Amino acid sequence: MHAEIIAVGTEILLGQIVNTNSAFLADKLADLGVNVFYQTVVGDNEARMLETIEIASKRNDLVILSGGLGPTEDDLTKQMVAKFLNEKLVENKDAMLKIENHFAQTGRKMTENNRLQALYIEGSVPIKNHAGMAVGDFYKGAACDFLLLPGPPNELKTMFNKEVEELLKQTYNLNSHLESKVLRFFGIGESKLVTELEDIIEAQTNPTIAPYAKTNEVTLRITASATEGKSAEKLIGEMETSVLNRVGNYFYGYGDDNSLQNVVVTELIKNDLSISAAESLTAGLFQSTLAEVAGVSKVYPGGFVTYANAVKSDVLGIPTETIKKYGVVSESIAKQMAVQTQDKMKTDVAISFTGVAGPDELEGQKAGTVWIGLAFKDNPVVAKQFHFAGNRETIRQRSVLSGLKWIFDEINE
Repeated sequence: MHAEIIAVGTEILLGQIVNTNSAFLADKLADLGVNVFYQTVVGDNEARMLETIEIASKRNDLVILSGGLGPTEDDLTKQMVAKFLNEKLVENKDAMLKIENHFAQTGRKMTENNRLQALYIEGSVPIKNHAGMAVGDFYKGAACDFLLLPGPPNELKTMFNKEVEELLKQTYNLNSHLESKVLRFFGIGESKLVTELEDIIEAQTNPTIAPYAKTNEVTLRITASATEGKSAEKLIGEMETSVLNRVGNYFYGYGDDNSLQNVVVTELIKNDLSISAAESLTAGLFQSTLAEVAGVSKVYPGGFVTYANAVKSDVLGIPTETIKKYGVVSESIAKQMAVQTQDKMKTDVAISFTGVAGPDELEGQKAGTVWIGLAFKDNPVVAKQFHFAGNRETIRQRSVLSGLKWIFDEINE
């Protein structure tokens, strides 16, 4: 089954309000197994509304319009749909009584235009508005059906959850179950991920997979449809295994709202591992990122920001001669920063960051040259060199995230 969502309102086109209704409806329809291939926004203009309604009706089984059911002159949705269908508008007595009672209780005089909110298309099913006064509308047409919903998000969501969802299930016998799972990846770009999974993506039917480029990472949504939840879970699990067999080295967690720092802190707590850090080019960004996660105090006692060379010597105890010999942007200094931090803070894990954030070079090293050191439990300290592109802030962020991913990999090795 195919549906199109039409958001009505010139204020949306002008960017004066954000169209959250369409996102809510699309998510709800996906859960019901209804395909939404088009989302449209149209202003409060009769000719353009009629044109939009006509186009949508030709390519969908169901057209859903949100907004424009109110009492003002620019609330034209039900009038335009009725005109398109060549139907009359009739009054819903229950809705009218609710409107009259509202004005009586508030002691305000009801203007005539408020009666518009009680009108619905003749031959359709009026839908009760639990959170407002404008009645909704469901019209079964010969070739295409129409669902009219109010514009205020609270009214729309309440109406959908309490009335519309069950109405759609019964009307269209929607017994399929749609489930999704989001996999999160760091250290691989969207184009590279798609290339690695190209044959899987081309052959996809059910489940489907969809990559999304995020800031500094990529997510992959696996969606399966089945008549039972367990069947959908099985399909998703099989696809997940195929995906991780290809790109599992970059995987770190699940969920739309998850983050690398949240996953790492969770892993540290679960494994009873304490962590500290010494930061040069990141200047505390790593530790600040850790501190975004509630409960981090269980594993993070503190650390150091050793931006200047003198502080590396005075606070961490790295000899000035060593810094002069190897340079601050070096494997040796990264290792010593990690080891000294682990020793001073008495933690299981210590990580260090030293390098060139830019924009200028340092010690003949180009901007983006970064060394990260890691002292992990009783293992020998290790340092890795990275080369990051981008501006100063991007380089610092990539450094922190790369450090987090390294810790994640070590814990799960």
